[in-house]
Amino acid sequence: MDPAPTSPAPPIDHRFVRRRAALYLLTLDTLAWCGGLLTAAWTRFEFALTAGQCAAVLGVAVGCAAGHGALGLVRARLRGRDPVGSANEAWALVVTTAGVLGVALALLLPVDPRPVPATTPVVGAMIALLIMALARAAYRHHRDRHAGPTRSASRTLVYGVDVATEQLLRSLRSDPLSRYLPVGLLDDEPERIGERLDGIRVLGGRGDLVDVIGQTRASTVILCMGGADAELMRDVRARTLQAGAAFKVLPPVRDLLDRPVKVTDVRDMQLTDLLGRAQRVADLTVEGSGLRGRRVLVTGAGGSIGSELCRQIARCDPGELMMLDRDESALHALQMSLHGRALLDGPELILADIRDAEEIGRIIADRQPEIVFHAAALKHLTLLQRHPGEAIKTNILGTLNVLDACRDVARFVNISTDKAANPTSVLGYSKRLTERLTAHYAAHGGSHLSVRFGNVLSSRGSVLTAFRAQIEAGLPITVTHPDVTRYFMTVQEAVHLVIQAATIGRAGEALVLDMGEPVRIAEVARRLAAESATGTEIVFTGLRPGEKLHEDLFGAQETDSRPIHPLISHVRVPALDPGEVRLLDPYADPDELVKRLAAICADRPVVGSLPAPR
Repeated sequence: MDPAPTSPAPPIDHRFVRRRAALYLLTLDTLAWCGGLLTAAWTRFEFALTAGQCAAVLGVAVGCAAGHGALGLVRARLRGRDPVGSANEAWALVVTTAGVLGVALALLLPVDPRPVPATTPVVGAMIALLIMALARAAYRHHRDRHAGPTRSASRTLVYGVDVATEQLLRSLRSDPLSRYLPVGLLDDEPERIGERLDGIRVLGGRGDLVDVIGQTRASTVILCMGGADAELMRDVRARTLQAGAAFKVLPPVRDLLDRPVKVTDVRDMQLTDLLGRAQRVADLTVEGSGLRGRRVLVTGAGGSIGSELCRQIARCDPGELMMLDRDESALHALQMSLHGRALLDGPELILADIRDAEEIGRIIADRQPEIVFHAAALKHLTLLQRHPGEAIKTNILGTLNVLDACRDVARFVNISTDKAANPTSVLGYSKRLTERLTAHYAAHGGSHLSVRFGNVLSSRGSVLTAFRAQIEAGLPITVTHPDVTRYFMTVQEAVHLVIQAATIGRAGEALVLDMGEPVRIAEVARRLAAESATGTEIVFTGLRPGEKLHEDLFGAQETDSRPIHPLISHVRVPALDPGEVRLLDPYADPDELVKRLAAICADRPVVGSLPAPR
């Protein structure tokens, strides 16, 4: 026999719930006023109240309670209700009580004889306020305790006491879905030991971590990263794992986009945390992006930089965002990440190749973008060293096609690389020439400039992505040289700099972000190998043709000037006549092409001759 159908639960009448809560508060406040004034009068008459005096006091108390309820209702109608037990409600309680007291005194003082002494409302109001505040605090404590994490939540220690810690504790304890139950705090400041924060005690410092984990039976340690350097994070993590607990981090408050800390902000530690390089996106803020309401075009929109650029531009409320790429699969993935769907039927997607000068010119003339971010390029150094003709066709002549078509745009931002400073590779030569070609169009009246930055963490084809792939495949990690160093930045920083360039960059310049100290690639490999469960081996393969041991941010003739922002350098770039690169033949002998590119970059005559372009 089929079970009898169950009737659905009746819907919750939220208006009834609100009215019931309001009635409870009104009853509480009335009792508080009665208790407060009776206590004040009782002590005023030396603990001997007559029935008549008691009735008079209760009459004044009920009147004060009625006035309190009326003022509270008016405030709620005008400004809305504050959460019970919140700081805003406590302040409203003080203001309302003071207002009621003022009205009560104004009515009582002219009366002769007075029904109650003038001191009774004053002392009674303070007692009533204390009762109301304590009752609300007890309610909030009870609510938070029962609304907090379930018993299955992980017992958690929080390492580091800073501005985010109290927010984190409150969030962990009040969220019923939280997976973490805070049981203690840790901090290296000796004077903090024994302090309590939101009811949680500081139990020790870094040296006590293993013992405290054992005492509290904690299974997770969350590190608040505000001010924490990479060495501290590595040490705390090692001690935590040694004790058999899981290790999590809470990013600095400045990285949380000016919103309260949430449980979901707690995450696993990433390699970017271990590199010892603080992300500087929050420090790069410049008033406005200049993109609101403007028509913006991004070339190479499907790439690592281009796709993040599109996502950040979309948040700047442009009038129109046009995304151009030759890779239809990349455009599909980009539209999916932006809109959660990818029908590929919108005019914002443009399938085209920057090598096609006629098509690029038609698109620019038809769509008329006001701001263009040029991210389309070939970027793998070793491949381009073997196939310099491809670098010429895409990075140089393709950029020239876009520059020609964008003569009249309000702003053109060319995305370059640190390999363009003192270049030694085909990639570096080609990007240096695009900087100089961009400067040429700036010298002829355009608002054209370049942005130069180092390796982007976790972008497609980056060294970190390659290392992870080798570890997952069970292969040794290959590093070119034990001493090789590179500058790193996150994709968010790189794109933020590009957008800032459209605002603060001056025509003909290259902007360079202060990326801190360079990172030893062998050290990155060692940290990744230590993270792997299989003890991955590291193999040194030697520098490849065109690679440097250490990258430069500035060329030999360039100076580090920061006239506008302390983290952004402005470098003047000499212009290059496009006629010089139009003579390059992509199909010529590769070795001769490399020599020709190096000669053009160095402004020196080419030894020998190359056949004319076909």
